[in-house]
Amino acid sequence: MRDLALIFLIALGAALVVGTAGALLLRLLRRSSITVHLCVLLTVTVIAVVGGVAAVAQAMFLSPHDLQVVLITVAAAATVSLVVGWHFGRRLAAAAVWADQARARERHLEKGRRDLVAWVSHDLRTPLAGLRAMAEALEDGVVSDPATTREYHRRIRVETDRMTSLVDDLFELSRINAGALALSLTAVPLREVVSDVLSSTAPLAAARRVRLVAAETGWPTVSASEPELTRVVANLLVNAVCYSPEDGVVRIEAGRERDCAWLSVSDTCGGIPPADLPRLFEVAFRGEPARTPRSANGGTGASGGLGLAIVRGLVEAHGGRVEAHNTADGCRFVVRLAAA
Repeated sequence: MRDLALIFLIALGAALVVGTAGALLLRLLRRSSITVHLCVLLTVTVIAVVGGVAAVAQAMFLSPHDLQVVLITVAAAATVSLVVGWHFGRRLAAAAVWADQARARERHLEKGRRDLVAWVSHDLRTPLAGLRAMAEALEDGVVSDPATTREYHRRIRVETDRMTSLVDDLFELSRINAGALALSLTAVPLREVVSDVLSSTAPLAAARRVRLVAAETGWPTVSASEPELTRVVANLLVNAVCYSPEDGVVRIEAGRERDCAWLSVSDTCGGIPPADLPRLFEVAFRGEPARTPRSANGGTGASGGLGLAIVRGLVEAHGGRVEAHNTADGCRFVVRLAAA
């Protein structure tokens, strides 16, 4: 019994030495990845067992041959344990990291859904209340003179158009997020797309006294789906016009870098707070305390919080990327797509 207790104490002492060294190493590596922690922990455990067995074997005064057999056996078992443990430890660490990232992504998506529902409820409630009030006034005969009646009809049409645009944006965004967007890629000349969008945006720019300037040359041909590319350019231009002050300038340019084509839209909005730049393409983010969309001459407002999110979704569906940064007197949006 006394010999067994002595063997236990020897093995315990050897294991404590190895365990203490391992604890210090883990403390030094506390900022490392979970894979490193698992591998170190496994190595310390195996070495503690090997050290205990080796210490006991030495204390038992085994013959050199027997001691060599014991050490070889323990070394073989330790090697197999380390290889198997490192392999499955890395897989376990990767699964744990993936699960953590999945939970974070799920929380982010859930927050986005809640924000979207709250935002849509707010933006639909306001025009619906106005439409109901004007409809009741017309129905009850509160408004009788022709001029006011025409104005009420015009405002009802404007609010209806704005709500229709919002519903269309929501449908487009749902297609993008669901992966149901089918793109038919062709060689699309950027000059033609920009020319069409400039023509349709000109009345809004004139109403806000914003000057549209397009580069004369440098327009490449890109590999894209023309309807979706037109939507991207239109959203960027309308957003730039609606957030530029009166007598501002919106400039659109393009060029090519190796196998990549780029399109930029610059405005004179005065710049965007640096803290808001990473969130520009989030759903329903406007960066303003008031969430009421701006309007121009009674027309529909800017992107309404969905325009830039749709831009990012459509560009990424093409395999491209979009970014925004501040300039001296405003901000600049750059879209990069594959050149045809």
